[in-house]
Amino acid sequence: MRYGIDVAILGDLADPRRVVELARAAEESGWDGLFVWDHLAFAWGVPSADPWVTLAVAAQATSRLVLGPAVTPLPRRRPAVVAQTVASLDVLSGGRVVFAAGLGGVEAEFTAFGEPADAKLRAARLDEALGIVAELWRGEEVTHHGVHYRVDGVRLAPLPVQRPRVPIWIGGMSAAALRRAAAWDGWVGGGDTQDGRMAMTPEQVADMVATIRRHRSNDGPFDVALTGVSAAGDAATVRAYADAGVTWWLEHLHGYRGDHRALLARVTAGPPS
Repeated sequence: MRYGIDVAILGDLADPRRVVELARAAEESGWDGLFVWDHLAFAWGVPSADPWVTLAVAAQATSRLVLGPAVTPLPRRRPAVVAQTVASLDVLSGGRVVFAAGLGGVEAEFTAFGEPADAKLRAARLDEALGIVAELWRGEEVTHHGVHYRVDGVRLAPLPVQRPRVPIWIGGMSAAALRRAAAWDGWVGGGDTQDGRMAMTPEQVADMVATIRRHRSNDGPFDVALTGVSAAGDAATVRAYADAGVTWWLEHLHGYRGDHRALLARVTAGPPS
C-alpha cells in the first residue's frame, strides 16, 4: 500500500500556495503522493485552481511525491494540449507523474461553455482522446482521423521521462469505467462521502477489482487507488482495503473536513499505517 493525499482545490484550497504547504508537509511526513481535483468549479460559483499550475509548483517544492490529477475530465480538454502539459510536468518532476482521467461528473462545466454534456458522447471522446495522448507520449509520429479528433503527422517533443509513457489511471464507478480501466494502468475509486464516512466497504472494492481483472488482457502492473478518510496510525482500516486489492490510499482533503489548519494537521500526523 502507498499513501497519498487527494486535495479538492476548491474554495480556500483554490490558492496553490496552500496546496504547496500541504505537499511539503506530506513529503516530510511520509506520504507518497499528491493528487488534486480537476474542476472548473467557478462555473457553478465556487473558486477553483488550475490543477496543472498547482501540480507544477508542487513538483518544484518536493522531490519524491508522485503527482497527478484525480481525475481530469479529458473530454473537455484538447488531447494534444493534455499530452504536452503532462509531458512537461513529467520532465519538471523527474518522472513522478500519473495521469488519471474520466468523463467528468459536473455537467455545468461543459454546458456553461457551450459544450455538450451527453454521457455517451463524453465516453466516446474520452476513449478516442486517451489513444491519442498515449501515442503522442510514445514519441512516434501520430496520424489519426477519428470521429471526434484529427491529428496529421505530429510527433510530441519533449517526451515524458517515463517510458514508454506516463501511467494512465481511469476514474469512475460505473461498469463502463471499470472496463475502461482494465485497458490501462490503474483505477481510481471514490471510497468516502462528503461528511467524512467511508461509503465503500472492502468487500465492495474487492468486487470491483475482480471485475477489472476479468477484463484485463495482460498481467502487467495495475494500481487501484481509493479515496478515503482515516486517522494517523489507523492501520486496521487501511489493511482491510489493501487485502481487497487497493494499492494506493488517497486521503481525501476538502473544505467539508475542516479548515486549512485542520487539514495540515492531518497531513503532518502521517499516513494511517
